[in-house]
Amino acid sequence: MLSDFLNNLLQLGFKDAPEPWQLGFQDAASPVMEEIIFFHDQIMFILTIIMTTVFWLIIRALTTKHYHRYLFEGTLIEIIWTLIPAAILIFIAFPSLKLLYLMDEVIDPALTIKAIGHQWYWSYEYSDYGYTIEFDSYMIPTSDLNSGDLRLLEVDNRLIVPIQTQVRVLVTAADVLHSFAVPSLSVKIDAVPGRLNQTSFFIKRPGVFYGQCSEICGANHSFMPIVIEAVSLDKYIHWVAIQSEEIA
Repeated sequence: MLSDFLNNLLQLGFKDAPEPWQLGFQDAASPVMEEIIFFHDQIMFILTIIMTTVFWLIIRALTTKHYHRYLFEGTLIEIIWTLIPAAILIFIAFPSLKLLYLMDEVIDPALTIKAIGHQWYWSYEYSDYGYTIEFDSYMIPTSDLNSGDLRLLEVDNRLIVPIQTQVRVLVTAADVLHSFAVPSLSVKIDAVPGRLNQTSFFIKRPGVFYGQCSEICGANHSFMPIVIEAVSLDKYIHWVAIQSEEIA
């Protein structure tokens, strides 16, 4: 009970769902998302320096009557303002390529889940246990929400996964193009009818993580949210046992 209380208290400090007027990322819950946020902050730091320098040059050009000729004309300054942007782009390219390869890295999963997009809901299948646990996940209408629930984001059946576990998700669609996206986990992959796409994630902490279909898939495109609940391994095993009893 104490561990549950501490986990709930810890979750209050994280932003795992979108907020009104939000400008930044949701808090990271996976190593890949942490790297994405770090890379974003690094690029924003470089961008701030570039914008400040360019703004200063523009102000100088507008307010100073006489410029130093070698500051704006000449072979040397041409070489300098060609090499500096090239160096900045190279400095950005290496961590960018590292991140791309990290996101595409294939790791042997401990759990495989199949997610199927429909107009307009998601269905999930667990098939690693000798039997199949499958269920549909529909958005809860606004009229049925409880106090504290998130409008257009809550579902009747959450996708339950264990923390500290490599999870693979096989994504497809039953009708039209959908997109399985959960920002806190750095997950975004197309769901294509007749094709299986693969993505994976490793959740570091307990929590409830919200996403939505990110492909315009029809009239109710904005009403098919994704909710992933990450729990401890003991709770996950208990949940699987309950599902198996219901199947039996």
